[in-house]
Amino acid sequence: MMFSYRLVRLIETHADSLASGLEKKVLSSAYTTSFRAIPTHELRERVYEIYRHLGDWLLGKNQADIERRYREIGARRASQHVPLAEVIQVIVLTKENLWDFLKSEAVVDRAVEIMGELELLQMLEQFFDRAIYFTAVGYREEVERVKLQEYEVLASDGGLI
Repeated sequence: MMFSYRLVRLIETHADSLASGLEKKVLSSAYTTSFRAIPTHELRERVYEIYRHLGDWLLGKNQADIERRYREIGARRASQHVPLAEVIQVIVLTKENLWDFLKSEAVVDRAVEIMGELELLQMLEQFFDRAIYFTAVGYREEVERVKLQEYEVLASDGGLI
């Protein structure tokens, strides 16, 4: 756990450069073109917050906190008309950006450190998997809410029989 803690602190310390690197990847990716219409500070702030407080997200937050946060993100992206596939791709890029950083910064040379790294990787995988799921849930709910509003408008205008 000590090594995991050290890696989490390393990530939190470099949150700004991690967020900046991710922003460049998202804006240059052919798979996330809709994010070019999103204010850049919005994406950067969301990602920075995750990286900067990673220890809290991994150890201090429960599933309900992750659910609330990522349902909000899913709903926001749906309201911005960002395709769900692109939203998920940005979460995947966020994780890959973190892996690239850890590979470049962390040197593992003892069995205890390897176990700590595996523990951290498992916690990160679980966090990002939940983030993807709850983002998709929030996205779906927003799409359904908009469709219901459109239906109600049609019904009130007499457009439906």
